[in-house]
Amino acid sequence: MYELAIGAIIAALIFDFVNGWNDAANSVATVIGTRVLKPLHAVLLAAAANFVGPFLFGVAVATTIAKGILNPEDVTIYMIIGGLAGAISWASICTYFGMPISVSHSLIGGLIGTGLASVGYEKLLFDGMYKVLIGIIASPIGGLLIGVLFTTILITMFAKRKPAPVNKVFGKLQLFSSAWFAITHGANDGQKTMGIIVLILMSEGIITSFEVPIWVILSAASAIALGTFIGGFKVIKTLGMKIARLRPYQGFAAETGGGIVLAVFASLGIPASTTHAITGSIMGAGATRRKHAVRWKVGKQIVATWLITIPGSAAIAYVSTIIIHWIIGA
Repeated sequence: MYELAIGAIIAALIFDFVNGWNDAANSVATVIGTRVLKPLHAVLLAAAANFVGPFLFGVAVATTIAKGILNPEDVTIYMIIGGLAGAISWASICTYFGMPISVSHSLIGGLIGTGLASVGYEKLLFDGMYKVLIGIIASPIGGLLIGVLFTTILITMFAKRKPAPVNKVFGKLQLFSSAWFAITHGANDGQKTMGIIVLILMSEGIITSFEVPIWVILSAASAIALGTFIGGFKVIKTLGMKIARLRPYQGFAAETGGGIVLAVFASLGIPASTTHAITGSIMGAGATRRKHAVRWKVGKQIVATWLITIPGSAAIAYVSTIIIHWIIGA
């Protein structure tokens, strides 16, 4: 029976890879958009920082994923496989079409969908789902506000300086802010896969209480880093080029602000969307220069994709779980 657990863990790591593949844009969009780094160099930096992230900030998000959506006692290995099928399918489809969705929320949707198909609506844990709702609302708004605040402060501080030396300084600082955002991205998103793997281990009786072994952290960190290295270049183009044309100081403000949002949420155990946080920060940083510097139409398209992510992945997971139960005769 352990063969099935191994297969499910592999599927979880594939999800983690897809997460990094799609969310590569979140970590490198601004540093590419400001022309500070070439895409390959930016992705290498983000991949290394993503690897470090899951080892930091504790396991609060992993706990929310493993125990906050469904009761671990109700979860079977087949439910996890069905949920992952919904999450991976939805994330892969959106990445293929270049839409920077919340891969995190596709996982939440997958868990909800498989829960509805297997144990019913009344078995869902709404306390954990409230945390997800907080993340959906607060991460883009927080990113937007911090992006505006940081950029306004920088404009005020350097208003009388010549643009060329200011851009040069912040171009170098962006290397640090980009790495910072990638670390917080790895911390938040890497933990989600850690939570799923722990659920797998608990459902098969391999471990009897919630704990995150070091090999689980190492595996999750490696998978998300590899996905980030491969990179979703269509999504990079959307975030880095289409939403707003940023200058280095704006990129620095957006990355720093978005990273702060993710660090706070990771510490509180809120499964935040890195896409929401960085997109809000990019819009905030871009809008401080002038309103029309931000391509709000592209932003609206991204928001529309966000709104259908949980229902879309939940629907795929629901159907996948029904099919799995039909195949196994349960």
